[in-house]
Amino acid sequence: MRKLAMLAGLAALAAFARPVFAHCQVPCGIFTDTLRIHMMREDLATIEKAMKMIEEIGAAEKPNWNQLVRWVTTKEDHAEKIMDCVAAYFLAQRVKVPPADADGAALAAYHAQLSTLHRLTVAAMKTKQTTELRWVFECRKLVDEFAASYFSPEDLKHLEEHK
Repeated sequence: MRKLAMLAGLAALAAFARPVFAHCQVPCGIFTDTLRIHMMREDLATIEKAMKMIEEIGAAEKPNWNQLVRWVTTKEDHAEKIMDCVAAYFLAQRVKVPPADADGAALAAYHAQLSTLHRLTVAAMKTKQTTELRWVFECRKLVDEFAASYFSPEDLKHLEEHK
């Protein structure tokens, strides 16, 4: 009976568990920063398509409300993925505070990255609130701006080849 209760509890947990796509916060040293940029770009493509579908379905003479809700949910889920990637991956683990004796350029680069990531978070939040495509374009610009400030020229070139 006890095993059955444990299995039922595990099944309930599995049914309501939400997948997490950010890398763990254990210092294991396994990071794929370029993958995170690709994932954010893919999320933005999904958000853009969702916005267009929401507008199309909403303009229909007899809107399919079920499909409309599904596209809104999809749009919001992908915006949340971007926000989580920024917060849990880049801000919590990858963008490092320069040492106290760092030069002004290192500190300026750090502040620029923080500013860009904050603006990206706000723009991603705006994609949840509206169907205005300008927020998708703003997010794309900020992802590219962050990538340019974060990656070495060689890594950036490789990243742009797969854009």
